[in-house]
Formats: sequence, structure tokens, C-alpha cells
Amino acid sequence: MKSTLLALVSLLFISCLSDTNTNIETQPVDYSIQNEKEIVDYIAKNKLTATKTDSGLYYVVNEAGDGEQPAATSNVTVAYKGYFTNGSVFDESKAEGISFGLNQVIKGWTEGIPCFKEGGSGILLVPAHLGYGNNDYSSIPGGSVLIFEVKLISVN
Repeated sequence: MKSTLLALVSLLFISCLSDTNTNIETQPVDYSIQNEKEIVDYIAKNKLTATKTDSGLYYVVNEAGDGEQPAATSNVTVAYKGYFTNGSVFDESKAEGISFGLNQVIKGWTEGIPCFKEGGSGILLVPAHLGYGNNDYSSIPGGSVLIFEVKLISVN
């Protein structure tokens, strides 16, 4: 009887430990420092002249454009190519682009697309906290830096 009771108590104790470890593993990871280094290294390797915003977004203006400049709530048409810092492409629009509200996309786009005027193009270097955060999204692992070559076709 004592050995059965001891086995039951041990089982409960081990069970509680395993719950505690599970909770620790599901805590969000802060990728800020890792993302910053990855972006800075990418900029240096590719000899880019980038501007950093207060939020941590980096952007490169290749062509400023000369049309209307969107606001963070504008509906726009953008052609883009999205890839990781290793060059692996995860998404790409057709040449005619896609239309969407800037308040309906990742924070990096809401903040970054207004850096261009219609006809403008450049690169957005988006740290995870302005992209999909810690969450996996489609083929994009959580914590990923996202690079977008963008062309602002129009403000609708």
C-alpha cells in the first residue's frame, strides 16, 4: 500500500514538473537583438544605404516616385517580392501588383509603404515584431526578418 501511494505521489509530482516545463517553452521569444544584427549584416553585405525608423523598420528608397504619397490608412496597389535574408523567396506578386488597405497588412508595410510616392520603389527590411512576430505564418517561421522589394504603383 505504501509503495502504491509513493508511486502515485511520484507520478503526480512528475506530471506537475512536465506542465511547468511546457509553460516555459511556450513563452514568447524576443527576437529584437537577433533581428537587428541580421538586418545590419544584410545591409552591409549588400552595400545598401538604409534609413532606420524609431520602430526598428529599415527602408531603402531606390526611386522616390513623383505621385501621391499614401497615409497609413490608404488603399494602395503594390508590386512586391518577399524573401528572407538568405535570398529564399516566400511570396511575390504579379507585375500589375495587388491592392489592399495599409491598415490590413503587417505593421512593417503600414509604416514602410508611405515612405514612397506613387511610382516609387525600394526595399523594406522588416524585423519580426513588425511582421508576424513569434508566429509561424504559411512558409514564414516565427521570428523571421522579412525583406520586401516594393514598387508603389498607385494610391487608390
